[in-house]
Amino acid sequence: MDEMKDIRWKQRFENFEKSFKLLEKYSEEPISTELERAGIIQFFETTFELAWKVLKDYLEAEGYVAKSPRESIKQAFQIEIIEDGHLWMDALSKRNLTTHTYDQELSEKLMKEIQEQFLPLLRNLYDKLLEER
Repeated sequence: MDEMKDIRWKQRFENFEKSFKLLEKYSEEPISTELERAGIIQFFETTFELAWKVLKDYLEAEGYVAKSPRESIKQAFQIEIIEDGHLWMDALSKRNLTTHTYDQELSEKLMKEIQEQFLPLLRNLYDKLLEER
């Protein structure tokens, strides 16, 4: 591995780790207000953005080329860094809907998906990359 690329993914991982831990911490608390829901959704958006970018940097350190979130997810799934590629793609499309947190029905649905599906997905990535670091 090129040393600079190796360092880059590890630095990005540190940012991902901080964001993931905040998302995890606050997702486990009771959510009762619109503001709390919007905060969790924002944490998800940030954490997911860092997740695909750490995947991209990790892949580059391993000699692969991925330029977009979709390419990074597909490549990471192919080399078994992540599991459940379809759920990752779903999380990507939901991340693109996070600007619509003003829609209460959508934000409540997204909140449930974050807690039940996407948080465990991000946890798996976190655990996998923690081993690699």
